[in-house]
Amino acid sequence: MSKPIVITMGDPSGVGAEVTIKALADRDPDLRASAVVIGDHETLERAAKVAGVTLPLLEPGANGDGIRVEHVAVEGLPGEFGVLSPACGEASFRFIERAVQMTTAGEASCIVTAPINKEALNAAGHHYDGHTGMLAHLTGSKSSWMLLASERLNVVHVSTHVSLRDAIDRASIERVLETIRTGHRHLKRMGLGNPRIAVAGINPHCGENGLFGTEDTQFLVPAVAAAKTEGINVEGPISADTVYHRAYQGAFDLVIAQYHDQGHIPIKLVAFDTAVNVSLGLPIDRCSVDHGTAFDIAGTGKANHVNMLSALDYAAKMSAAAR
Repeated sequence: MSKPIVITMGDPSGVGAEVTIKALADRDPDLRASAVVIGDHETLERAAKVAGVTLPLLEPGANGDGIRVEHVAVEGLPGEFGVLSPACGEASFRFIERAVQMTTAGEASCIVTAPINKEALNAAGHHYDGHTGMLAHLTGSKSSWMLLASERLNVVHVSTHVSLRDAIDRASIERVLETIRTGHRHLKRMGLGNPRIAVAGINPHCGENGLFGTEDTQFLVPAVAAAKTEGINVEGPISADTVYHRAYQGAFDLVIAQYHDQGHIPIKLVAFDTAVNVSLGLPIDRCSVDHGTAFDIAGTGKANHVNMLSALDYAAKMSAAAR
């Protein structure tokens, strides 16, 4: 039997349990049997009732058609949806911690994460900027990257959850070059023989020869030149106001975004419900839905699970591709 994909339920007060239950209910029995949800059993039962899903919750490895759940007990969960709670932050951390243990031990092939709430996570004493930083710490990785993957546009970020001021400082030659390398390796692993990569500029019009800033010339140009000497098919820097359109039209397989919003805005515009968040640079595979906990609709049955289906499909592709 192949190694299962493990799905972390996310914040128990959010929509994670609901979208997970709905997505697995939409899979055929064989695919459903290849996944294990790590989370709180009672929360998943409430989510199944809200979603109108009647499949039983089974133990991992159990026979029969149902949704397999590894229960991780956490005290003090609120027992209702839509509540900001340190206990839910603690639960989010423990679910991910268990998933990392399983993947690093070779017991699972990939982690798919449902959304967590960063405020609840930090209130529980786990001071991370989100999943990516937490996973880097739990796996002992020095660096990690966020890739947003969709059918026609793929973006990997030089930096993510930092201020814009700090993001500019982080766009060093070394970091930009390693981001290019990381994106290149991933796309080759996923089956592209010669990935076409574009590097988005930092400043308007890539600085217009110093008129609007010199960072593009100082840092991005040398990084791109170094990547080319390694045989990577990369162009740039290219003005950010045109490069995403060109990539969407098929000119590039990947865009290197310099900071969070530069990469997220175009992806959210063209693939809001289907883009998948993928962590690169880790010794394990992980992808995620690209939406938040949505406390305002949690527990109402209104949560859209299309993004979770996309994440599960991408996880299956990564599991099938050799590292």
